[in-house]
Amino acid sequence: MSIRVSHLCKRFGSGANQFVAVDDVSLEVGGGELVAFLGPSGSGKSTILRIIAGLEQADSGSVHFAGRQADHLHARSRGVGFVFQHYALFRHMSVAENIAFGLRVQGKSKDEQRRRVAELLDLMGLAGLGERYPAQLSGGQRQRVALARALAPEPQVLLLDEPFGAVDARVREELRHWLRRLHDEVHVTSIFVTHDQEEAFSVADKVIVINRGRVEQAASPAEILDHPATEFVARFIGEANVYEGVARDGQVPVGALRVPADGLPDGTPVTAVLRFYDLKFWRDDRGFARVTRTMTLGDRVKVEAVIDDGPVIYSQFPRRSSLLAGIEPGCRIHVEVTLARLYPQGGATPAVTVQLQ
Repeated sequence: MSIRVSHLCKRFGSGANQFVAVDDVSLEVGGGELVAFLGPSGSGKSTILRIIAGLEQADSGSVHFAGRQADHLHARSRGVGFVFQHYALFRHMSVAENIAFGLRVQGKSKDEQRRRVAELLDLMGLAGLGERYPAQLSGGQRQRVALARALAPEPQVLLLDEPFGAVDARVREELRHWLRRLHDEVHVTSIFVTHDQEEAFSVADKVIVINRGRVEQAASPAEILDHPATEFVARFIGEANVYEGVARDGQVPVGALRVPADGLPDGTPVTAVLRFYDLKFWRDDRGFARVTRTMTLGDRVKVEAVIDDGPVIYSQFPRRSSLLAGIEPGCRIHVEVTLARLYPQGGATPAVTVQLQ
């Protein structure tokens, strides 16, 4: 089932304390898509999700399911399954009873309930655990029970609000892969909220980046990473150095570093966003930067340096990269920018991406 949101607005509070949580948001989710709402805490992504689910009422705007307006429908009538961050399981019910809850509400027969529960226990990798209670399960198992309960009534839309936020990093990674495989099997239109970039990019077909109640960009993970539409997206996605400067003679000076700025008129104030992996460092005793620290991060090495007459700059390399030869704290290095994204301040002219061959 497709979802279309048009000009959604939502405010909380009143007067001087009024807060705009959702600010004229329009977006589309195709039938069968798995979409991530990605953004910082407080950006409005959970509020949008709750409005789609019917758990929150918008001040204005509309929600359509498969082309039909759904604003007047109660949450129970929208055909939506909702999964919360903290499971929200019934502690006094067994796993099987939790999963069957929505089926009982629908008035399904006990035979139908048993068949569907057994099917979902198997699908979720929970076979044999139906008689246990939530307190007897791990965090990852509880979240899978919550997903099974949401899927039991066969919803046309599955909405998940920070579904893996309450589990540790290792379990979180396992659940990501599991959610992707599950979606490929059941093909229900799904939206999940996250502030974790790796989670969004590794699971979703499409990512919608949300900031301050507005959609910044909606595209595939590769498109967002390679072609960030706004300065916020360029700053927020991935690790990057961000500098303010003014274009002069096709360059933006950042201390002794010259960031390429072909195509920008002289005098244009810009924000330059340089991703860590779009920089080359190599040892050069006549270089214009000095290494202050190296950090080994698994199979990567992050290098911190200070540009002469300028700020700190970071880059990151594979541990076995030849560019790391001789690089150590205190040494001089040369810095080369292989790709720069420049965002003119005030939005007077379009963003510019400069790539060196």
